[in-house]
Amino acid sequence: MFLKSVKTVLKFFFFFYITTGRTNFSQELVLTSSICVYIHILMKISSSGTMNNMLTSGSFSSPSQSSAHDDDPSQNESHNMMGEVHSHLEENIRPYIDLIDSLRSVGIQKDLALPTIVVIGDQSSGKSSVLEALSGVALPRGKGIVTRCPLELRLKKVTGVNWKAVLTYWPVKAGKQASGQAAWSTRNEKKFEFEDPSSVERHVATAQNELAGKGVGISDDLITLEVMSPDVCDLTLIDLPGIARVPLKGQPEDIGEQIKRLIIKFIEKQETINLVVVPCNIDIATTEALKMAQEVDPEGKRTVAILTKPDLIDKGTEKSVLAVVQNKVIPLRKGYIMVKCRGQQQIDDHIPLEAATQIEREFFQNHDYFRCLLKKDKATIKCLAIKLTQELVDHIKKFLPQLDEKIKKHLWDTRNELKECEGGPPQDPKGAKQFLTQTLKRFNDQINSLSSGELILKENLFAQLRAEFKKWNDHLNRLKTSFSNSKAVSQKNRGRELPGFSNYKVFETVLQKHVAKLNKPANDLLSSMKDIILEHLLDVVNHCFQNYPVLKNITVSKINNILSGQQEKAEQRILEQFEMENLIYTQDPIFLKILSEITNERFSEEQLPMFDKKCKYSHMLEAHYEIVVQRMADQLPMMISLFMLKETAEFLSTDILGLLDGANVSELLFEDSDVSKRRKDLRVRLDRLSAAQAALTEFI
Repeated sequence: MFLKSVKTVLKFFFFFYITTGRTNFSQELVLTSSICVYIHILMKISSSGTMNNMLTSGSFSSPSQSSAHDDDPSQNESHNMMGEVHSHLEENIRPYIDLIDSLRSVGIQKDLALPTIVVIGDQSSGKSSVLEALSGVALPRGKGIVTRCPLELRLKKVTGVNWKAVLTYWPVKAGKQASGQAAWSTRNEKKFEFEDPSSVERHVATAQNELAGKGVGISDDLITLEVMSPDVCDLTLIDLPGIARVPLKGQPEDIGEQIKRLIIKFIEKQETINLVVVPCNIDIATTEALKMAQEVDPEGKRTVAILTKPDLIDKGTEKSVLAVVQNKVIPLRKGYIMVKCRGQQQIDDHIPLEAATQIEREFFQNHDYFRCLLKKDKATIKCLAIKLTQELVDHIKKFLPQLDEKIKKHLWDTRNELKECEGGPPQDPKGAKQFLTQTLKRFNDQINSLSSGELILKENLFAQLRAEFKKWNDHLNRLKTSFSNSKAVSQKNRGRELPGFSNYKVFETVLQKHVAKLNKPANDLLSSMKDIILEHLLDVVNHCFQNYPVLKNITVSKINNILSGQQEKAEQRILEQFEMENLIYTQDPIFLKILSEITNERFSEEQLPMFDKKCKYSHMLEAHYEIVVQRMADQLPMMISLFMLKETAEFLSTDILGLLDGANVSELLFEDSDVSKRRKDLRVRLDRLSAAQAALTEFI
């Protein structure tokens, strides 16, 4: 094989010698030296088994030989593109990838999950090599954690462009903390365009250092690398940091847990296809990446496992590895695919990706155990790309209707949230004054509706008040007594009268003491009603003035002042009510009617005053106290409602409109910075949701 290779090279240089007309000695010397150098390279490469691959792929062919190879479809497949997968992907997946990429470009992933492929694996699992083989892009390599931020790799096959890349990320810009205010931060987009493929590693490293800090820390912030070239496949992947088991020097002790939390955040979403990279030369059951995938996807509906490094397995373990690929060890619904990517030696020898693809094919074709995987499409990068293409397209198709519904729901919710803080005061003084007038009038309308029972924001005000009134009535009824000890009371309070004579003072004293017990509960009722009314008034304030802290504070202060004044009035009226009850008075017909009901006897005004006997005192006391209960049960709630609700609403409406007289409009309408930021964020969200819905509607 080696001699055949040397012969081919000599033919190439002989052809070159004849066609270029080289005849002098110096030219012959240069040619001879070149032949020697190439023979030396052939000797080195032939040991790795790649010589025949290079020759057959046309790498060292003369122009005539290349033409001959063009007639060979098997050679065209590897020669026309970087790798073997790109043409297959373009037609089937490009429209769907473009749709998802466009949705991600407007930032819709901030609101809901998008169908995507996420690549995970333990450190040194061969994850970077798989991505290189799929993408044709040489990604950063090294020891320890190389990927320190989620890297979204957008590959676009574009004709007419040699090679171009755009790297985008959003670093945080922190603001200084002012006195009494919270610190703030913003994100400014950074974008770099470059045309040198060797610059990928440098630009990605710079972005990671800015987002995650220099060193070995990680960050959740996304870096987007868009590669446009005629030699890449149409695909979008998100590469996540490799899972670290033991912290390296300079790494946090919990670096492993940090990485796992980051990975879980991506792979737990039902919209994600999990691409798990597992080396063949380790026990698959001990692979942390596959364990994590199984936790979030126990049935393997969203998981594709890639087995790497099949050339490094120990002899005698081939059958056990084959059993894994055949889904006999840890079953996955989407199964396994085995690939052989470039090793470190091949990278050091600058073996190109297309040559590595040919080497991979021949490895499986010549392998005693794994050649059967080719027939089942379970081996090579090409089969992996085809599978990913179909899986991703099917996944996107599956979630498009759900995605459409979620976007519509988010739009509805965002519009409703925006209504709560929408508008904002106009900048011109006249418009601001009109806006203030409308705002205050809307507040007064709601206050009046509240006082009349027509407005319900959170709870029903009058339902709560009636519950308090019922408690008051129940308390009055519980204090009713039979006054059976009236004889003892009469004896205790007997004056100068002879036996058998009545003392009206005794009757008054007993009733006055009993009614006095209601004084504290009456004031408790007043306090309870004040608290309830205050809560509802503040709800209206928050509903109308939540965006304007100055106006809100002024209104709350007015409410507290008005309620305090009204409470004093109500307390005075309650005191007067109890003083009136000390007079012990009611109309004779009313008293006799209640007395008849209590004694089951008939009393009329014609009998007066013949039934004024001490034996009737207990019944007469009960009758009068029943009248007191009926009066107090109604009068106190009505009195408190008048002072604390109706008059408060009237006074508040008048005071609020008074703010328009000589008001500092700009001060009253000063907005909280949080409200302004929230409005801005909601508008941005509404814009991206609207753009997403438009793109989705056009696509569907």
